[in-house]
Amino acid sequence: QRTMTNRLPLARLTAAACLLQLSSAFQSAGPITASLTHRALDRQPHVVRETVHVAARTALFSADNDDGSSESTSSSSPVQEYKNAPTKILSNFMSKPEAEDDAAPTTNPIDSIDFAAPKFNRKVDLDTLAAILDYELYNKEWFVTGNVNPIYFSDEFEFQDPDVKLSGIEDYARGVYKLFDQTCSRAEIISTTVARNEDNTPNTITCTWRLSGRVSIGPGLTIKPYICYTDFTVDEDTGLITMQEDRFDIPQWDILLSALFPFLIGKITSPPAPPVEPRVVEMPRVAAGSASRGTDESNPFGKLLQMFGN
Repeated sequence: QRTMTNRLPLARLTAAACLLQLSSAFQSAGPITASLTHRALDRQPHVVRETVHVAARTALFSADNDDGSSESTSSSSPVQEYKNAPTKILSNFMSKPEAEDDAAPTTNPIDSIDFAAPKFNRKVDLDTLAAILDYELYNKEWFVTGNVNPIYFSDEFEFQDPDVKLSGIEDYARGVYKLFDQTCSRAEIISTTVARNEDNTPNTITCTWRLSGRVSIGPGLTIKPYICYTDFTVDEDTGLITMQEDRFDIPQWDILLSALFPFLIGKITSPPAPPVEPRVVEMPRVAAGSASRGTDESNPFGKLLQMFGN
């Protein structure tokens, strides 16, 4: 009885947050999309209880209480800024996942990462660093796994996307690992290159990748595959990454509607991003021994790589 009572206000608040985001989307999507989506809401009211991917990226960083409820506290949440009202609302009601077997200890692979590992001290040109990151990301997909290599990141690292802003590479790693379903989520790397555009953006490396899978919130929510662009800002003096900003190739209302109402995909919302062709990606020789630093040093292959890299 207590569980059902606790869920009712959460469902209502989640619905209110989703509808608030939808209301904003309707204003920019036009009257036809608004009318069709209102009909969809009337026919399938139960889906409004589902939290959405864009809001979940913020909600995952809220604090969990021992009783499984959640509340936002400025001292425990690394998020400095919520960029829209729905994500701020949902961040206060992130439920704590229950362990399938309380007797079985849970292991978090992020705990094996040495976030205090020495930084990458071989200052290289941006094209070489882009090739290094391309190799690391292609193999580790840390945008969804959280399996970052912290040696490339400054202690002053900051992350932001259209929904949240936070500081620290460890908080970022733990956040994405918690958010994405590790059994099926993918960050398939298309390219990682130095940003050369009309704006002449300085010291920036852009990674283009395809996101797919599920988010681990409630019963799980499937993500329609779409393309993301991650801009890494590199400090000119240290050669370390100080900023990561994610952008998406489709608007937030498209992501939202596709998550809530999959039957709209390809009709009202855009079709899924096409599959990514596999590539052969090699680590530049200058960094051949760096890929294993910040990870488990008991790996004999990692030690061999270090020997040849040095």
